[in-house]
Amino acid sequence: MLQPDDSPGVSVSLSTTLAQLPEGAASEAVLAIDGDDESLILTRVAGRVQAFRNVCPHAGRRLDWAPGAFLIDQGRLVCAAHGASFDMASGLCVAGPCRGASLTPVALPEIEATGTGS
Repeated sequence: MLQPDDSPGVSVSLSTTLAQLPEGAASEAVLAIDGDDESLILTRVAGRVQAFRNVCPHAGRRLDWAPGAFLIDQGRLVCAAHGASFDMASGLCVAGPCRGASLTPVALPEIEATGTGS
């Protein structure tokens, strides 16, 4: 789990993960949300980082094929279980069994994309 630094709601590990996340890539982070650890998908598209719960709306399974390892095809995040394809910027399912549904977005702490803090 990510360990907090001296800023409320901000994590050193999350800052590092965000700073190292390449354009067009996806990574996993685990954050406490409402007291429960949640697996998140972090994506970077056009310099902007988005976070979504790591749960496919089709069957409620994780999207990664192994912990923290995501399939990306033609710039889309692909669910390893059923092949649903998601727009990495919006989380919208654009192909597959849950077309039209979306990943659940999660607001990230106020951290600059460089991970230096605000």
